[in-house]
Amino acid sequence: MTHQNAHDRRQRRVLIGVALLFFAPLGLAFYLYYGHGTWHPGGSVNAGELVHPARPLPSLALPLWAADGASTDPNFLKGKWTFLYVGAGHCDEACLGRLYDTRQVRIALDRDMQRVQRVFIADPGCCDAQFLHEQHPDLIVIRAGPEAAPLLALLPYRNGAAQPRVYVVDPLGNLMMSYAPDAKAKGMLQDMKRLLRLSSIG
Repeated sequence: MTHQNAHDRRQRRVLIGVALLFFAPLGLAFYLYYGHGTWHPGGSVNAGELVHPARPLPSLALPLWAADGASTDPNFLKGKWTFLYVGAGHCDEACLGRLYDTRQVRIALDRDMQRVQRVFIADPGCCDAQFLHEQHPDLIVIRAGPEAAPLLALLPYRNGAAQPRVYVVDPLGNLMMSYAPDAKAKGMLQDMKRLLRLSSIG
């Protein structure tokens, strides 16, 4: 009986050890950028503004902008880090500049580039489809409309109106950071490098 009890205890220790190996990196990542009040992606300074607490975004199949009847997978915001940009009306020079910035930041991540995707929610008739295809072939462009309303309602607003901000969504589908319209691409790159280095997810 004593031998059986010792065997059971060893099995429990092994199971606990395996569980810790699996969950510890994920728990550390959450602690660092969700639960630690003094941590910022850039040490004492970061370019992005943390969304606290992080906001889980809904799983939605949203219409693709340039494809009739085609939609995203409901879980398209999960599995990768996401730069999410929301346009308003015609994509003006500032809008094009932010699309360019997110493209260059993603490219500059080099071997971690595939861990990051870019999503643009655009008004119908906003842009030149050929231009987007040629200049931003990796960009997931979604048509703004009623289907996207539950997601858009969770994005931070200021002064009662949506601002042209770049948002960061983690691989679990949580909105966790946003960038002001005047945030520099260099700062975005530094933040993302640190997040990707600290995270074992995505």
